[in-house]
Amino acid sequence: MGVSKVAFPDGRGVWLTLGLALLLVVLAVAAVHLTRPATLTIAVAPNGGTEPALLRAYADELARRKLGIRLKVVPFNGVRESAEALKTGRADLAVVRPDVAMPGNGLTLAVLRELAVLVVAPGASGIRGIPDLAGKRLGMLANRTADRTLVANLIAHHGLELSTETPTISGDRKAVALVPVEETDVTAALRDGLIDAMVLVTTPTSPAARRLVAFAGEASGEGDVAMIGFPDAAAVLARLPRLQPVTVPAALYGGEPRRPSEDIATVGSSYRLMARADLSRSVAAEVTQHLFEMRAALAETVPAAEEVTHPAYEDTADATSARLPIHPGALDYYEREQETFIERYESWIYLVAILGGGLGSTAAWLRQRMGRIRRERIDVATARLLELRSEARRENDRERLETMAGEIDDLAGSIARHALNRPTEPRTLGAATVAIEAARSTVRRALDREGAPT
Repeated sequence: MGVSKVAFPDGRGVWLTLGLALLLVVLAVAAVHLTRPATLTIAVAPNGGTEPALLRAYADELARRKLGIRLKVVPFNGVRESAEALKTGRADLAVVRPDVAMPGNGLTLAVLRELAVLVVAPGASGIRGIPDLAGKRLGMLANRTADRTLVANLIAHHGLELSTETPTISGDRKAVALVPVEETDVTAALRDGLIDAMVLVTTPTSPAARRLVAFAGEASGEGDVAMIGFPDAAAVLARLPRLQPVTVPAALYGGEPRRPSEDIATVGSSYRLMARADLSRSVAAEVTQHLFEMRAALAETVPAAEEVTHPAYEDTADATSARLPIHPGALDYYEREQETFIERYESWIYLVAILGGGLGSTAAWLRQRMGRIRRERIDVATARLLELRSEARRENDRERLETMAGEIDDLAGSIARHALNRPTEPRTLGAATVAIEAARSTVRRALDREGAPT
């Protein structure tokens, strides 16, 4: 009868190690994904305007503070092109002027600059309302196409027509001539009658607006300045819904004399920071939050940062259903309802928990399985020892008995190594120990019976 061998595994929880390694890889990938900065492409315009300078400074500050948002600034010549970049998905954020071009997928994060349309004239000009501009010459500084279109639409609301072909108006008492004027020439142009009034399309609090009002006062013999708005805001906005009402507060340009003497109601447009509608709420909220938190720091290098404000709204329904709706993420910041870390990464946390639980269960099953295999193999060794004991009682061949004694030693050594390297139940180990002693004792007596040395 041949001698059988019982082999025991030498590896230590190979599958358990692989499972733990896989779990660590999953956790590492999740950590990298959750902690790496989100890079957003932002389309800025108009070329040379204050908005591109402001947003470049914002991008630099985000990078300097090593925050979780990064901006890749892409310049465009005009706001029509930047709006198109947002619409076509080439940008995540964009500077948009709604009255020029409004992307269908654009939602407001912040108002970068509010524009008001205001007519300023020397008090002696006799101009007290928009209808008084009929047959007059109206000066304009930048003469941007967007500004010119806006003024033409507002003038048309009063039955007038803006003419840009010639500063001389003959016969047509409904025409208003638009005359380009350099800022340094405004006072002389008003004094000499080259223009009758100036139209401003600018932020009311800007230094340029204050200077132009002062120029009109200098051109007036007594320093009296007439300031005219477009008071029929509701009617204007019904026809031009992408504009917004603006109020120029009394005495904004001086308290003695008061300029203006009372609040002026008018309309205007705005430069807005908009985001794609499908940009995640948490990212949109973070972009909005950082912009307002950094406003004071940005104003040190770009004074226009002081003009950044939130879009006006009454309640959440008004904010999300307006003609110029606010992004839900920005609204979360304004309403102080930003997502927590758990809410933001809820899906990832659940995924990791599920994977971790699954891997843990797998590891426990493998450990249980390996333990059962170890017990089974020790049981096999014990059974073999008992077989050797029975065979030794009947064996008379000295060489065969010595072979049995060697096999018993090998089995005892294997069982001992397993007991040292693996947790083993005392009951199983005790049975194996008894079997070893019984087999050895039986073989020793058989050898003694045959007169062989032990």
